[in-house]
Amino acid sequence: MCGTDACLIKCSPVPSATTETRENGTRDTLMNINLDHGDPTMYESYWKKMGNKCDITFSGYESLSYFANGKSLCWFLESKLEEEIKRLHNVVGNAIVDDYYIIVGTGSSQLLQAALYALSPTDEPQPISVVSAAPFYSSYPEVTDFVRSGLYKWAGDAKQFDKDRPYIEFITSPNNPDGVIREPVVNGDQGILIHDLAYYWPQYTAITSPASYDVMLFTVSKCTGHAGSRIGWALARDKEVARKMTKFMEISTIGVSKEAQLRAAKILGVLSDSCLDPTLDNFFEYSQSIMTQRWQKLREIVKANDLFTLQKYPLQYCLFTRDFYESHPAFAWLMCKGSEEDCEKLLKGHKIQTRSGRKFGSDPRYVRISMLNRDEDFNIFLQRLMAIQGLTNGN
Repeated sequence: MCGTDACLIKCSPVPSATTETRENGTRDTLMNINLDHGDPTMYESYWKKMGNKCDITFSGYESLSYFANGKSLCWFLESKLEEEIKRLHNVVGNAIVDDYYIIVGTGSSQLLQAALYALSPTDEPQPISVVSAAPFYSSYPEVTDFVRSGLYKWAGDAKQFDKDRPYIEFITSPNNPDGVIREPVVNGDQGILIHDLAYYWPQYTAITSPASYDVMLFTVSKCTGHAGSRIGWALARDKEVARKMTKFMEISTIGVSKEAQLRAAKILGVLSDSCLDPTLDNFFEYSQSIMTQRWQKLREIVKANDLFTLQKYPLQYCLFTRDFYESHPAFAWLMCKGSEEDCEKLLKGHKIQTRSGRKFGSDPRYVRISMLNRDEDFNIFLQRLMAIQGLTNGN
């Protein structure tokens, strides 16, 4: 009911592979397990435990204006979201927010394009080259070249870039797909850097210092698991860069949904509360525990055979947990050893859908596997991986 009463919305659950049933009512465990996308349904269990703490309602007369009430340079940024973003970074200690401009976007994908637009020179005779070290995030080439901009153009692996001219380098840290902490690769003095820090949160890696780069990108989807809300944010040090990024948002979507922003603000607030209030279940400790258990199980299975290998990570001291911590990334970068040359094809034959290393500018012997699915799907994945090993050992 709308009007003076609140507008309430009931969301439909997203089915997992284990919720599909055959005609006789039994579960179909032979369905494909889709681990291609980083769909963070793993976090459902935590937010269910939180009950109605994240509930938010909207009256029919609210959020009619294009404009937000705050005084931010990003004129459509809700002041409550800005407040909770700053609070969360201060609680976690993973980024400096003082003297930075915050730009909200429809996920970090839109912010990537906004950053490219804002940072590309307009007086060059040819588009500026955009690079990232392989294995790089598989969407970077498509995001860069999709609109065929005359300002910028994808130029591939940063390790191979040797041109004496301006360039933009994407630095994803921890890296997607392999979870490695990254630094700039191109050794040039004309580089413009964009730091994609979507996974720089305590459940995935140790927080070793607060990031303070010129342009930093974050997203709710990998921080809290609320990918469907499509909220991301950028921290920009330079006012003109922030202004241009805001202009890109204005032209492309005339801002970002207020309902999504306010829901994200509520969720971030509860997340911060969970870190400070000992009566609440700490979100990052809860999530870190799940990620640690999943990685331990996967490593045990891989160690027990001679068919696969996994990326290894060093112990690092985490300023947030105040303990030494080994990274447990959102994705497993799995390699097939021996004569197997197409790991994606091998796993697909056993109903496990992954993303080939080719998509990341790397070797097809590698695949990226999401570690963020529901427990049911993840457990079936482990069972099928063990079955592959059994078949191989049997041969």
